[in-house]
Amino acid sequence: MEVSDDVDDEHVILLCTNTDPIETTETLNDEILVSATDVLAWDLPTTLTFPTIKVQTHRNRLIERSLYFRGLLSRSFSESCLGSVTINWNVREFMQILKHMYGCVLDITLDNFLPLYEGALYFGVETLLLKCETWLSELLSPKRFQSTQIQMEDLIQIWEFGSDCASDFILHLCMGYLARNFMWAKHSKSFGKLPYDLLLSLVKHPHLTVDSELHLSDALLLWLESNTENLERPSKSEENCYEVLKQIRVGLLPLWFALGKRNSFYFRQLAEESLDSIFRLLNIAPMGSIDTFEYSDLHHLRIRLTEYSKKVDLSGCPQIASTVLLLSLIPQSYLTDPMEKNIIKQFFINCGHPIRDKSVFPLELSETFTFEAVQEVDISKCRNLIIEHAVDCFCKFFPSLRILKAAHLLNIGTISFLQLLEKCTMVCEIDLTVDITPLIPAVTVASSSRAMIPLVPEKSSSVNHIAVQIMPYNEFGPPLSNVTKLTFEGRTDVSDLGLQYISKLCVSLRHLNIKGCISVTDIGISDLISTCKKLNSIVVCDTLFGIYSVQALCSAISGSGNFPSLHSRDKRLKSVVSNFEMLHMGGCRGISESSLLELMSQAQVLKSLCLRWTDLVDQALYNFVGSSLEMLDVSDTKISGAALAHIIHGNPSLKCLRARGCQNLFPGNNCIEKRKSSFPSLHEKLHAELGKMCRLEEIEFGWGFSSFSLSALEPLLMSLKTINIGLGGTLGEDALKQLPAICPLLETIILHFQVISDMIVMNFVTSLKYLQVLALCYCFGDISMSSFKFPMQNLRKLRLERITPWMTNDDLVVLAQNCRNLLELSLLGCPLLDPDSLQIITCGWPGLVSIHLEDCGEVTANGASALLDCKALEDILLRHNGPGLPRNFICYAASEMPLLRKLSLDICDASEGDFDIPNYADKYFLSTLKIARCKSQRCAFNLPAPAPGVHRRSVHVETLVLVWNSRDLIRTVVKERL
Repeated sequence: MEVSDDVDDEHVILLCTNTDPIETTETLNDEILVSATDVLAWDLPTTLTFPTIKVQTHRNRLIERSLYFRGLLSRSFSESCLGSVTINWNVREFMQILKHMYGCVLDITLDNFLPLYEGALYFGVETLLLKCETWLSELLSPKRFQSTQIQMEDLIQIWEFGSDCASDFILHLCMGYLARNFMWAKHSKSFGKLPYDLLLSLVKHPHLTVDSELHLSDALLLWLESNTENLERPSKSEENCYEVLKQIRVGLLPLWFALGKRNSFYFRQLAEESLDSIFRLLNIAPMGSIDTFEYSDLHHLRIRLTEYSKKVDLSGCPQIASTVLLLSLIPQSYLTDPMEKNIIKQFFINCGHPIRDKSVFPLELSETFTFEAVQEVDISKCRNLIIEHAVDCFCKFFPSLRILKAAHLLNIGTISFLQLLEKCTMVCEIDLTVDITPLIPAVTVASSSRAMIPLVPEKSSSVNHIAVQIMPYNEFGPPLSNVTKLTFEGRTDVSDLGLQYISKLCVSLRHLNIKGCISVTDIGISDLISTCKKLNSIVVCDTLFGIYSVQALCSAISGSGNFPSLHSRDKRLKSVVSNFEMLHMGGCRGISESSLLELMSQAQVLKSLCLRWTDLVDQALYNFVGSSLEMLDVSDTKISGAALAHIIHGNPSLKCLRARGCQNLFPGNNCIEKRKSSFPSLHEKLHAELGKMCRLEEIEFGWGFSSFSLSALEPLLMSLKTINIGLGGTLGEDALKQLPAICPLLETIILHFQVISDMIVMNFVTSLKYLQVLALCYCFGDISMSSFKFPMQNLRKLRLERITPWMTNDDLVVLAQNCRNLLELSLLGCPLLDPDSLQIITCGWPGLVSIHLEDCGEVTANGASALLDCKALEDILLRHNGPGLPRNFICYAASEMPLLRKLSLDICDASEGDFDIPNYADKYFLSTLKIARCKSQRCAFNLPAPAPGVHRRSVHVETLVLVWNSRDLIRTVVKERL
């Protein structure tokens, strides 16, 4: 570092006045003289205590390093001949700038960047300007995001500084950083403080990167709600709002969101534009205009993709077709060339219908880009996508794709989908979740293949017992070596042969979710466990998982020998389950008590364990050797409070505890006095163990949970987000009143059979600002409409079951006004409602995805056509609401609601005493249909002829259940109503 100057260089004294000295020095002098030659020896903390600081500098050095001093000291200014110059600048900052001019190294941080940059601009120190700009460029570089600790407040301050000093360099850096990292920015508490000009620049920025248009819309609406008062005059405010919102590509919004925003002050106009675009893409006549679709702006039909996109979320957008996907992947320049644009228009119009969507993309437009950063794609509920085309696109354009979610798609089989992914070699997580079938695996033992698998008398390979090999995947392709996580929840087309295929194809599989896959057998599951050597997490709830699968989990790891040669301690250390982190087997009734005892004694590193509705007994929990549990579900089992306390004692990191329906948690049964006497000791023991844990985030309790429990656990519940109290729990009115103070972060409250009042409910809705789910079911006490006369803008799910018999249409209007953002509504036992109620519901909550109405007066006495305006509905239950539903209601609802998956009706509500049952071609997206009949009506269902390969049992029934799970599977089941 060079700090010396020529000895003949003329000195100049810089006079700096310290307007804010750190402290007053006890000296006779009010000033201090320091020399720039000794810059390395400066004691700035001491120097800055003097009111006046004189710095002896060199004229040539100042002229060479500063444009300010060059003009001041080398031209015709009067100061050019003086031996001293007064500096009117912050002394601390100027001394740092002076040190830089003399070659000292400066460390630039967020704290000193703006002062240094501003000083460098004022004094014209170009080397410091360059250093600051280089530092800011590196800080806001696309490669530095993960390691950068910059806060939104700092970015806003830097942008405002750049705007004040007209620095395009700073403005462009800040805008580019926020545009690339918009998903991070929208979650910042300071997002609402973004200046309007900055926000507008962001949404117009070519590098604006969002997971979906939904996320962009949510962020902009949040900003507008925070800045309404700060915007200019009303007319200008409305203009500014629209200028920002019109940047949203409304044709790509989820259907439920667009419908739900029809009542939004800011979004009303755009919501109508969005619905018009969505329904034209769906080839379904919209609710309003049916004008011919003019593709005047193809840019707004392009999925927002940039070179920085990491996630593409298209879930809930049934209008997304292969043509839209392809349109998003062609170069932007094609949309500005008239000839190429016409080709695209014609192709788009020709291929708009799902059936015609298989057309080949024109060769003239074959030039494409790849998006290397994309790692996750979600196409759940995109019913119009041709899956084969979609996977081809993903493999070609997203070479780094790791996670693919395609939940609730019935137009492709599970194994066929895996075969398609053989070209996507980097994919490691796949989610093909569908709705869990209402069939019970313990009753319905059927293979998803047309060939039945007979019962196997003893442990052996299930493949040897299959009579007919008909599956199309009996020859394995190249292994998907990177696949580590598969979620096939609810997929009834997964059979034992499918599991065999998976175990051979996915050689690195670590996590498998086959919850509700009723077509797999215990043998098939055990074979997979034995074959997949890296498996450490499995979800098999509500399947035929049983003794053979437990034996496979308890068997020795390959290479460690057979059990007879091992000591009992070695067995626990070297068994398959000893390496498992997740084991969910709730509802698996085929597991014996002895099997559970053995299994629990070997599960050492489990973090998540679900044993609900199994034959779990105390000894199994006493045998549990793990200490890492974070989630435990023992609901509806026979365990005692002492056994639960034991497992809690050994797992201090527990965050989620579910023990609802456990009637033996506290003894006593019918002996009330004995039960009361045993309560204190058992409660104290259980709560003492809970008191040693980390803070809970979710609890579910029933029998034995009381106000004493809540009080004892109070220190642990500050972080609680979900509370579910069921039958047998007695919190009491005082405890419920205190709940918001004890658990201020609650998002979900579910109460069954509790004593509630207006004061309790009002306290919930006014105090819990994060509350999203409120379920009050079969509760006692008097509540009125005054409980709901407060805004609940965050509430998304509301269940009022058997607690509002007084509800009228006027009350329903008030509820709709205060709970504007509801997505799921369940009303049970509202006998005063009438046919006008449906119109109130559809107008108040047009974006509903689930509605359950049971015993609600005469709601459907005149039909349910008004309900069809809620076109985003996915789940409908209508029961005992008036006999006005037409015979073709099922087909009509399925055709008008593109996302409808679950429909439950009652013969009592059929105007003609029956319903037409659709076949697969008519059902569109429908996967589960239930038609119930009251016990008093002993009439048979008029069923269509069974599909080929479908077996039907002719019996006298109370509930008809039809389940569709893939193109190759139609299951018709008749079962007794419980």
